[in-house]
Amino acid sequence: MTMPDLQQCQPRHPHACRVGRQRGLGVIAAMVVLVMLATLGAAILRLTWTQQTTLAQDLDSARAFQGAYAGAQWGMFQALRGSWTTCAGSTQTLDLRSTMGVRVTVVCQSDSYIEGETSAGTPRTVRLYTVTATACNGAAATCPDNASVTRPSYVERVRVAKVANVLETD
Repeated sequence: MTMPDLQQCQPRHPHACRVGRQRGLGVIAAMVVLVMLATLGAAILRLTWTQQTTLAQDLDSARAFQGAYAGAQWGMFQALRGSWTTCAGSTQTLDLRSTMGVRVTVVCQSDSYIEGETSAGTPRTVRLYTVTATACNGAAATCPDNASVTRPSYVERVRVAKVANVLETD
């Protein structure tokens, strides 16, 4: 088939010119469909990446929470039965990176109060311990790690435990 000449494109023969104009419509439609499929693929990829990042942050958060809980329990044991009997600003960092992927800095403060008297008339002293355990997955030797706070994967959790110990009883 040859291209229609100028005489055939007159109003007497309107169909002769239409054949040449319709050839590009299929290509345009195919390009629109390809662009839409590429956009859909990019959106699915982004959603999958976001979901995996959120899951990883959730797991790191749970590990840090459990690390802080373990540090608080360890600190209370040290205060009540271990070497921190006076607990005057005692600090120790536990390295739990091999099991939980976090470090835990445990700080202990204590105050003594007189809570009444015993039946013999001697003052009853109560020591109140405040154990603060901070767990993080930073690169520093202690937590909190101020240099790593800006990283998107940085996680930090804090647990504070208060426990009382009666030093003198009846």
